Amino acid sequence: MTQKMKTKLVRPLLIFAMLLTGAGAANAAQALLVEGKYQSKNLYVQNALNDGGIGYCVYEVRVNGQVSTDEVNSSAFEIDLRNFNLKPGDQVEVQLFHKDGCSPKVLNPEALKPRPTFNTESISITPGGLLTWSTTGETGSLTYIIEQYRWNKWVYVGEIQGVGTAVKNNYSFQTTPHSGENRFRVKQLGFGREVRYTPEVKFTSTIEAVTYTQSKDSKQIMLSAQTLYEMYDPYGNVVLKGYGSSINIAQFGPGEYFLCYDNKMTPISRKK
Repeated sequence: MTQKMKTKLVRPLLIFAMLLTGAGAANAAQALLVEGKYQSKNLYVQNALNDGGIGYCVYEVRVNGQVSTDEVNSSAFEIDLRNFNLKPGDQVEVQLFHKDGCSPKVLNPEALKPRPTFNTESISITPGGLLTWSTTGETGSLTYIIEQYRWNKWVYVGEIQGVGTAVKNNYSFQTTPHSGENRFRVKQLGFGREVRYTPEVKFTSTIEAVTYTQSKDSKQIMLSAQTLYEMYDPYGNVVLKGYGSSINIAQFGPGEYFLCYDNKMTPISRKK
C-alpha cells in the first residue's frame, strides 16, 4: 500500500473518531444537577425509559465528581450518599447523566436543603433590649427569626441570616422593648415548615407605659410615645400595623375595632 493510499484511509478514520468524541461530549452534557448540603438523607430518582423505549434514561451518577456504584438501570433507584464519607452540612453536588430525549426526576430534592439543626449554647437580653445568642450544630444557612410575645401571641420583630456552619456562631439583634415584662425567642424554619426554637428569655423594662387619646372626630389616635401597634377589625383581621406615636384611621368605616399597642389591647370606636 502506498503512502498516498494510507493517508487517504487515515483521514476518514480521524474524522470518524472526532465525530465520535463530539457525540460523546454532547451526550455527557445532558446532566441533571442537584445541589445542597448533606442532611444524612439519600436521594430517590424516578428513571424514565429512554427516547427509543429500550433501556433507561440515566446511565451514570456522580456525587461531588465521584462515580456512584448504585444500580441505575431500573425505573426507580436510590442514590446512597453514605458511600461518599460525607458529614452533615457538607456541600453536595449530584449529577445525573442521561440520554437525549428523556429526563429523570429527583423525587426528594428537599433532602439536600438545610434543616434547623442548631443547638442553643447561650441566649440573653440586656435591659436595653439587645438580644444575643450563640449556637452550634448548624448544617446550612437558614434565617433566624426573632419573635416577641405581646398581645397574647408571638409577634415577628426581625431576622438575621444564619452562618450555617457547625462551629460556634454568635448573633445579636436590637429589639424594641415595651413596658413591663418582655419575652423573646428565636426560631428557624426548614423545608415543610419544620421549626426549631431557642429557649425563651425574659426581662422587665422600666420604661413608662404608653397611653393613648383619640380625636373628637375619632379619625386620629395619639400615643404618648412611639410604639409598635396593630389594629384589628371586628372579624379579627389585621387592618393596620406599624411603629410610631400617631395613627390615622380616617380611611376606616364606622364601627368597633381593637387597638394593640405597647403591651396592651383596647377597643376603639370609629364614629360616622
